[in-house]
Amino acid sequence: MGLLIVFTGLWLFSLVKADSKAITTSLTTKWFSAPLLLEASEFLAEDSQEKFWNFVEASQNIGSSDHHGTDYSYYHAILGAAFPFLSPLQQNLLKFSLSLHSYSATIQAFQQIAADEPPPEGCSSFFSVHGRKACDVDALETLLLTAPERPKPLLFKGDHRYPSSSPESPVVIFYSEIGYEAFYNFHRLLVSKSNAGKINYIFRHYVSRPRREPVYLSGYGVELAIKSTEYKAKDDTQVKGTEVNTTVIGENDPIDEVQGFLFGKLRDLHPDLKGQLKELRKHLVESTNEMAPLKVWQLQDLSFQTAARILAAPVELALVVMKDLSQNFPTKARAITKTAVSSELRTEVEENQKYFKGTLGLQPGDSALFINGLHIDLDTQDIFSLFDVLRNEARVMEGLHRLGIEGLSLHNVLKLNTQPSEADYAVDIRSPAIAWINNLEVDARYNSWPSSLQELLDPPFPGVIRQIRKNLHNMVFMVDPAHETTAELMSIAEMFLSNHIPLRLGLIFVVNDSEDVDGMQDAGVAIMRAYNYAAQEVDHYHAFQTLTQIYNKVRTGEKVKVEHVVSVLEKKYPYVEVNSILGIDSAYDQNRKEARGYYEQTGVGLLPVVLFNGMPLEKAQLDPDELETITMHKILETTSFFQRAVYLGELSHDQDVVEYIMNQPNVVPRINARILTAEREYLDLTATNNFFVDDYARFTALDSQGKTAAIANSMNYLTKKGMSSKEIYDDSFIRPVTFWIVGDFDSPSGRQLLYDAIKHQKSSNNVRISMINNPKEDINYENTRISRAIWAALQTQTSSTAKNFITKMAKEGTAEALAAGADVGEFAVGGMDFSLFKEVFESSKMDFILSHAMYCRDVLKLKKGQRAVISNGRIIGPLEDNELFNQDDFHLLENIILKTSGQKIKSHIQQLRVEEDVASDLVMKVDALLSAQPKGDTRIEYQFFEDRHSAIKLRPKEGVTYFDVVAILDPVTRESQRLAPLLLVLTQLINMNLRVFMNCQSKLSDMPLKSFYRYVLEPEISFTSDNSFAKGPIAKFLDMPQSPLFTLNLNTPESWMVESVRTPYDLDNIYLEEVDSVVAAEYELEYLLLEGHCYDITTGQPPRGLQFTLGTSASPVVMDTIVMANLGYFQLKANPGAWILRLRKGRSEDIYRIYSHDGTDSPPDAGEVVVVLNNFKSKIIKVKVQKKADMVNEDLLSDGTNENESGFWDSFKWGFTGGQKTEEVKQDKDDIINIFSVASGHLYERFLRLVLLVVSHNDVISTEEHQDSCEILVFEELFVPYI
Repeated sequence: MGLLIVFTGLWLFSLVKADSKAITTSLTTKWFSAPLLLEASEFLAEDSQEKFWNFVEASQNIGSSDHHGTDYSYYHAILGAAFPFLSPLQQNLLKFSLSLHSYSATIQAFQQIAADEPPPEGCSSFFSVHGRKACDVDALETLLLTAPERPKPLLFKGDHRYPSSSPESPVVIFYSEIGYEAFYNFHRLLVSKSNAGKINYIFRHYVSRPRREPVYLSGYGVELAIKSTEYKAKDDTQVKGTEVNTTVIGENDPIDEVQGFLFGKLRDLHPDLKGQLKELRKHLVESTNEMAPLKVWQLQDLSFQTAARILAAPVELALVVMKDLSQNFPTKARAITKTAVSSELRTEVEENQKYFKGTLGLQPGDSALFINGLHIDLDTQDIFSLFDVLRNEARVMEGLHRLGIEGLSLHNVLKLNTQPSEADYAVDIRSPAIAWINNLEVDARYNSWPSSLQELLDPPFPGVIRQIRKNLHNMVFMVDPAHETTAELMSIAEMFLSNHIPLRLGLIFVVNDSEDVDGMQDAGVAIMRAYNYAAQEVDHYHAFQTLTQIYNKVRTGEKVKVEHVVSVLEKKYPYVEVNSILGIDSAYDQNRKEARGYYEQTGVGLLPVVLFNGMPLEKAQLDPDELETITMHKILETTSFFQRAVYLGELSHDQDVVEYIMNQPNVVPRINARILTAEREYLDLTATNNFFVDDYARFTALDSQGKTAAIANSMNYLTKKGMSSKEIYDDSFIRPVTFWIVGDFDSPSGRQLLYDAIKHQKSSNNVRISMINNPKEDINYENTRISRAIWAALQTQTSSTAKNFITKMAKEGTAEALAAGADVGEFAVGGMDFSLFKEVFESSKMDFILSHAMYCRDVLKLKKGQRAVISNGRIIGPLEDNELFNQDDFHLLENIILKTSGQKIKSHIQQLRVEEDVASDLVMKVDALLSAQPKGDTRIEYQFFEDRHSAIKLRPKEGVTYFDVVAILDPVTRESQRLAPLLLVLTQLINMNLRVFMNCQSKLSDMPLKSFYRYVLEPEISFTSDNSFAKGPIAKFLDMPQSPLFTLNLNTPESWMVESVRTPYDLDNIYLEEVDSVVAAEYELEYLLLEGHCYDITTGQPPRGLQFTLGTSASPVVMDTIVMANLGYFQLKANPGAWILRLRKGRSEDIYRIYSHDGTDSPPDAGEVVVVLNNFKSKIIKVKVQKKADMVNEDLLSDGTNENESGFWDSFKWGFTGGQKTEEVKQDKDDIINIFSVASGHLYERFLRLVLLVVSHNDVISTEEHQDSCEILVFEELFVPYI
């Protein structure tokens, strides 16, 4: 027995019935299919809303497939409308997305939102104006008049918003179906109103009469596993005749390879021999479906032999052969054992495996897929995630291609990591405004500690904090001393001091710095002066003790008052007149103005602020319970940083440690949250044209990308030293940082922003600057003098001269003099060609300002006169009227660009050997393109040295952008069953440089694959012979051996809940010998899962037993769930749409309230938590809850009464029954059957449903016979009923 594979009882296929038997599997949605036109529009909307609206205009009168002769002509009408907006690669991706129906869920979400409105009766289209609905124009006008009286509706990220210049106007949501004349009549009216600033026009898809056909899904796998017959588990139910669509058996595979014969091609070449070919094919199939057991010695080399068979095929057919062998391996294995393996193949695989293991962590037999260096984890990423990856990569590569970067240079640039680093920025703490309480290096209380930095390299006990007499860890508390949170922070600081934690502690008191306010009026000023007095009289340590004594006087919930300060001073310093310390003539105002100046200059945000080595801690970390733990972690983290520095010799014993910390690259003079925010918006700078801003009529006709290209074409830049390609060429003068200053330069705020940018440029040769005008008022010749002067200087002067002149123009004195009637010639600078300047300055043509103003309004979305800074395409703004943005901010901005992307891109652009101006433009445009991409995994650099004998290599088409795709696999594993068909589809979708490396296992002792497999995926929608949409895609298992017992399994994305809905057979026990022709298994996508984690913010623990409901405004409870103690996990079943998440009515709602939520689709301060499911991908949310003030001591798992309490099981039962009172459930104890599900996740819901089905029938368990109550527990591996 040990020498045989357990295919006991399986015999040659040719000995059984020769009739062709098949198994087919399809998967559909519960919702009805949407018109493909709507799905195509969503594809374009993913690119930009501008493309969406252009497509809406281009698809007029396409209608539905009923309006065309055939589905085929309807499909091509859609493609014809979409293709002008797409590149060839994007066109293929559009076809693929329509085949996947990846936007079907998006359309269904809109349908559900519309149904929840609900639509007025008899309306195929309707408007919703702030909650009121109508479907005729007259009613719309009436609703608009009363709209301001009602609150604006909640808008979602996926809504289609028509560009509007008036965001304050009423919101009109239009529900309709594009492609029909009725839609366009309303659409044109709404567009005209939006352009006039009367409304904000929002469009949502709505199909009033959907076709009652489900959506056929793809992107999943179907496994037909050979079942062990050790235990008899066969369904003996007799299946009566069933109607099956036998057309699925058609031999329509274009290749149809059997034993090396390509029957698809043979049928095309010899149509007259169709009958004979069919007989030959049948004979070959019967001879190859041999499943006799193999000897162990035959198994050992199966992996290498399969690889050899694949690599022996022609390159263009290698993937087809691999797909056939891996997906039908049980019937192919015997034939494969006869394949010889060359020593070159074996040696090369073994050499590559050393590299795979050392670099990629792959063992022999493991699989991996890389697209442009991005690792695609097939276990966690479904086809929809992969589609997003392909689309993002295509967008970036085509952008680089448009910029003239091609081939290997393109892929080198693509692999640059330009995402913002996770390193936090720090501010300089070497400021005299900080009052240091202690100093580890000089204070006597630390004399017993070692002072050598070498101590850092000695191994300590785990978790022990080293006590070294160096200021390695510095914590600064920046506080308003009168604020209620300050007392808690000071108590934490006191705890650090008293426990000898190696922290140098500093204080910054930010108080009212008006000289009119003294310490007898203001508690904050009083505390600051008391501290300064004690520090001068004794030292800072005693001053801090005085401070803590003051806060100890304050009762919980009270604010500190001047009386508290006075009482402590009178007790501690009875010999001093308190008024002399706190009063108007106090001499103890040290650092009062300096502290506020430091706080404002560093830009660290709202008080209180705690800095650790200059890095601000997050607000959530300032909670007293959190701060102590966070500080300990920070000390341990930075210790490893110092260990490395000491080990490498970067930090020596005689160096000032604080100086070393403050000289790190992450230390900046100012932290600006607007610059450091993770949410960043970039311009698309990849378009190219030959238009400029001085032709306003032409500029108005351009789209957004065209306008941006025209702006970039028209830019002349200011640079340090005036060096540009016109004067001198030098690689070192490629400037990787480009600032576009946006503002009204005829107003003080705009000039100040420009002046600060130029001042910053004096200290940096990496920066170049140009300007975009955004006038505050309607322009005329008089109110644009400075803007025209700046423009004329940029157009006519050298960079150096223009910079000197524009610096003068940006000064307020110049503006005042010009306003008083001074001539612009009075401000001419040396070297200036004034006559040429004057000619341009006095020209009446102001097209450039008109173009700039339109660009600010339409593309930058700025209001008139608003300021912004665009750095390498990143839009920072709009800046508020009084918002400070100074030299330090420009320094921070430059620092970030150079560190994350600028220098890296510059080094690659230098290799292209282009002129300085062009090169600097390229750095700017490439930076905007790469940085705009969503943050993902780091690209992996791989070099495979051996690919002559062990790899499939498909070369890309020349002159076209290509993907670099690398697959590593063992051809006899489950991963290869999925990868082979996926790679085949990719070859039809994208141009790629494909290398498939074999990673074979040797010395196998068991059959590596014991199942047949199909991966359902098609590159494009298929049609029947009469040009109708084919019913599919579906999985087909043709010519299967009939003697084994099969079980059918679906491998779907994690978030799908799938059920079998129609089949006459037991899919766990398929015995083809007893099947007439076809086993047709029909599955349905029942639900998409919404997953989440929930925590109580007070305890930090999951609120065990808390219940959530999911529903709509009309049906508040559609689904419910319970929060698990394990990581606070919860799971809700839903379908596409907008859903409201609530706490379940009862004890959950009585005791708790939702404190905050993340990953949802409603604003953080919204009363209702709205979650939108609009795609097939997994959605995970985070919810934080808090007990209500009067319910802090309540236990969620008790029923709130003392009656009939019986401990744990009662409370546990409450969690599943919703807490009904005993009176409500008037049942005898003998009638109760308690079912406890100890499992979690939808995988085990089948068990639970089975149990419920069993116990719901009275004849299964008779309560008269069994007087004890029955309890059934469902565990993760099995369910056990016991009585």
